[in-house]
Amino acid sequence: MSKRKRSFNASGTTPAATSTPARAEAFTFDDPVPVMDRAEILDYVQAWSAGDWYEPPVSWSGLAKTFRAGVHHGSAIYFKRNVLSSTFIPHKLLTREEFDKWALDFLTFGNGYIDRRTNRLGGTLALKRAPSKYMRRRIDLQRFVQLNGYQQIEHEFEPGAVHHLMEPDINQEVYGLPEYLGALHSAWLNESATLFRRKYYENGSHAGFILYMTDAAQSQSDVDKMREALKNSKGPGNFRNLFMYAPNGRKDGIQLIPVSEVTAKDEFFNIKNVTRDDLLAAHRIPPQLMGIVPSNTGGFGAADTAAEVFGANEIAPLQRRFAQINEWIGDEVVRFNAYAIKRPESSGHVAQ
Repeated sequence: MSKRKRSFNASGTTPAATSTPARAEAFTFDDPVPVMDRAEILDYVQAWSAGDWYEPPVSWSGLAKTFRAGVHHGSAIYFKRNVLSSTFIPHKLLTREEFDKWALDFLTFGNGYIDRRTNRLGGTLALKRAPSKYMRRRIDLQRFVQLNGYQQIEHEFEPGAVHHLMEPDINQEVYGLPEYLGALHSAWLNESATLFRRKYYENGSHAGFILYMTDAAQSQSDVDKMREALKNSKGPGNFRNLFMYAPNGRKDGIQLIPVSEVTAKDEFFNIKNVTRDDLLAAHRIPPQLMGIVPSNTGGFGAADTAAEVFGANEIAPLQRRFAQINEWIGDEVVRFNAYAIKRPESSGHVAQ
């Protein structure tokens, strides 16, 4: 019997003695690949055909939603539109209202469409803006159609009745693309940071704590007294300190565990500032013209000087771009005044 026990014990301990010892292992993950990178395949097919018309290389609906994603993105587009509108000289064929719609479409989508309304004799009655979000070019690149929300043809324009103002793209020549595409990630990150902070405060997890007591030296009466003291600390006269004396208590007998950090460690302000700078750089608008408060003591410089540089480098080229319609219509329909900042004239009169 003893031999069997010895042989059984020996066979039972053999696998444990001969098992492979644990060893350290190290491995790495691949770099994250954004889903948007898959859109690069469109660079090879340019603008693909949807049967009767060409689809745009990017989603116009996505650009329309991104228009209000960030504060500084939509505001920069509106600022350029307002400057152009202030310098535009209305014409009997093109009103200021229609020009504002046309300019907003071009700055948002990189495409602006003007529909020429004619009378029975072929004369021009008015120039109306056609919404860029729903405009598509036919396969022959000569005709245009307007779709509805269900991607169905709602209206087909007569050949030669639409003027297409486009921001040229380096990959295709069917549609234009806006200049700010490289800053879309910054606009989305800015929006995500704001939404995260809103959810953080709405959830209410930014305040509160757990009072954890494990000291055996405390009795139930001591616990009741502490509970009563915490209740009395609310309301008028709060923010008071509490004194707790525990004879023979341990160091970690009473612990204050916060539910979450009082300030979220999400680099909220850094994200907002960096993405703001990216958007302003993409739109090429000086920060002092956008109403941004400088964080340094030196400031951004004089606003009137920045406005003059902005007018020469950005507004004047845009004015020449919109004036291209004059060659198409055969009349000087689009005219602009020079963008200038009126400085207050100094006078020698003294207020009485």
